[in-house]
Amino acid sequence: MTTYFHRALRAMLIICGLSVATGCATDRQVISQAANVHNQLQPAVVEDPALANYLQAVGDRVIEAARQMGDGDAPDAHRKGGDNAWMFSKDMRFHFVNSKTLNAFTTGGNHMYIYTALFRQCKTEDELAAVVAHEYAHVYARHVQQGMNRQYAILGGAAAAGAAGAAIGYSQDEAKGAATYGAAGAGLGLLAGQFIGKGFTRTDEREADEYGFKFYVRAGWDPQHFADFFQRMIDLGYDTTPELASDHPTLKSRVEWTKKETARLPAAAQQYRRPPVASPSQFQQLQARAAQIAETMPSDNSLEQAQELLAAFSSCVAPVDQPEQVLVKQRALAEEQAGGK
Repeated sequence: MTTYFHRALRAMLIICGLSVATGCATDRQVISQAANVHNQLQPAVVEDPALANYLQAVGDRVIEAARQMGDGDAPDAHRKGGDNAWMFSKDMRFHFVNSKTLNAFTTGGNHMYIYTALFRQCKTEDELAAVVAHEYAHVYARHVQQGMNRQYAILGGAAAAGAAGAAIGYSQDEAKGAATYGAAGAGLGLLAGQFIGKGFTRTDEREADEYGFKFYVRAGWDPQHFADFFQRMIDLGYDTTPELASDHPTLKSRVEWTKKETARLPAAAQQYRRPPVASPSQFQQLQARAAQIAETMPSDNSLEQAQELLAAFSSCVAPVDQPEQVLVKQRALAEEQAGGK
């Protein structure tokens, strides 16, 4: 299983490395990458019609709200990024994925994922809708595309640092020194780039909260409950990482921000309120169905591989990785180091 992940990781690095020279990522590249990742995750996707149709109905309501809002108040990456029609098309799909990791994420193209563990933690549809709106906002603001561009820059910087280290090495011990110092220089350059990049990622998360909140309110859910899931994560002990050491704002700051934004809503915002897609009792039935299906999905090798890949994605709902996410990343790093020897 880990050999599979090692190969997948190497393939992604090769793709990124080849793309450094191309400059900015395009929508087409992001959509294509998302489709490739989805193929790998397909064994973990919950295909049950009742669950799939319900989540898609929640997602479609968010998308329609974004479409109705227009581009006047959209972030620059949305307004200036080209043709946005694909973001509002019927090809946009929301998926439940079978995983014990408490997470949700998007690969930036046509696919957004809600983990069954997260769904089962939600007390109301409002909580689920807030997470769905946040994930769609990442797509709407082209955050994955921007992230790819940052990674290109980081990889390019690491390569430059490696070249500089190699030059120093030659001046000290010819070829042996070049290999040693080159590897060290590349490693330091990559780490520096990743730390600096965290600030941008925090900005992305704040922007996803901002636009996710707008979509959520416009789609008719109760703004008083947008931050309920953030508070639930706090109660579960996920808000222990200092913001500067994380790629997310603190959960406490997200709850406080939501309260301020809710208080600032005009009275006219009441006109958007609508009943939930599922009644409270129906919501609980869907959660029970998700739990039952998660236990009965065949645990073959392809599903295990998909679940490992799901665990490899950093948390999009908490400022700290969960234990299984840490283990998967450590294992991948160990394999990468072993493969380089």
